[in-house]
Amino acid sequence: MKFKAKALAGAATLALMSAVPAMAQDVSACLITKTDTNPFFVKMKEGAEAKAAELGVTLKSYAGKVDGDHDSQVAAIEACIADGAKGILIAASDTKAIVDSVKKAQEAGMVVIALDTPLDPADAADATFATDNLEAGKLIGAWAAATLGAEAANAKIGFLNLTPSEPTVDVLRNQGFMMGFGIDVKDPNDIGDEDDPRIVGHDITNGNEEGGRKAMENLLQINPDINVIHTINEPAAVGAYQALKAIGKENDVLIVSVDGGCPGVASVKDGVIGATSQQYPLMMAALGVEAIKKWADEGVKPEPTPGKAFFDTGVALITDKPAEGVPSIDTTKGTELCWG
Repeated sequence: MKFKAKALAGAATLALMSAVPAMAQDVSACLITKTDTNPFFVKMKEGAEAKAAELGVTLKSYAGKVDGDHDSQVAAIEACIADGAKGILIAASDTKAIVDSVKKAQEAGMVVIALDTPLDPADAADATFATDNLEAGKLIGAWAAATLGAEAANAKIGFLNLTPSEPTVDVLRNQGFMMGFGIDVKDPNDIGDEDDPRIVGHDITNGNEEGGRKAMENLLQINPDINVIHTINEPAAVGAYQALKAIGKENDVLIVSVDGGCPGVASVKDGVIGATSQQYPLMMAALGVEAIKKWADEGVKPEPTPGKAFFDTGVALITDKPAEGVPSIDTTKGTELCWG
């Protein structure tokens, strides 16, 4: 199923979340996240605030009302330009549509750094600090295939994606899972063009539990025998589990995800999620604030990880049921490293 972006109706509502008091008035920065409710972005904000306080950077934080709220992010960029900020950290909801606003910020002399979600094209940002989301997807796909063994050839797979606009983080995790599982990916930049008969379908979740539950119910209407579910994040995974539990199928479906927040790791430990790829939002945000400070002080932009087009902040597969040939750590270690 191929989803097309729909225009958001109505005027944008700008949500100014907080500001860290300044110790150096001439260096200011903005953090713009998709929402202020997802634990991933809550932790990202905490990391940015802590580093800003340490470095004496004034930080203003903005968030969309829901995942996919592009208009609020555009309004936030405009506010940051008007404030004369030195740089912007952004986890974009619509990675293509935001590019024009990013260019305006850069023309105003700001450095723009993508966090977690690369822009489209990726080089529209001055730098990206992110998980290797393709690798995160490959890890959970390989784990699912290895766990099923010979039955992977007969799997019935559902995909619980993010939003209709197909942001890069959604595409990378989705396509990575397919590569790891052994599905022939047609266009690696597109969701839903594959013709593998094992794919039951795709639906969107907006990255939250309610969306995950509804999307799972929709896919079960297509095929009640689904036995593998890839989810964009752990809140969506929990919603999928709730839908399965409501019909007594919670033990019949292998759920995999990405994020590695403390609630998600607990869900792996409890058997709700089979495996999740853990990422590190606090590190992304802290490094981003450091990069803006360096840009303000020295006019130097951050360099990517050697061999990659972005700065890789790391990923680890979390599961208590390791699969041969797929590197992983258990939930005890995952809990030590988790966030949220």
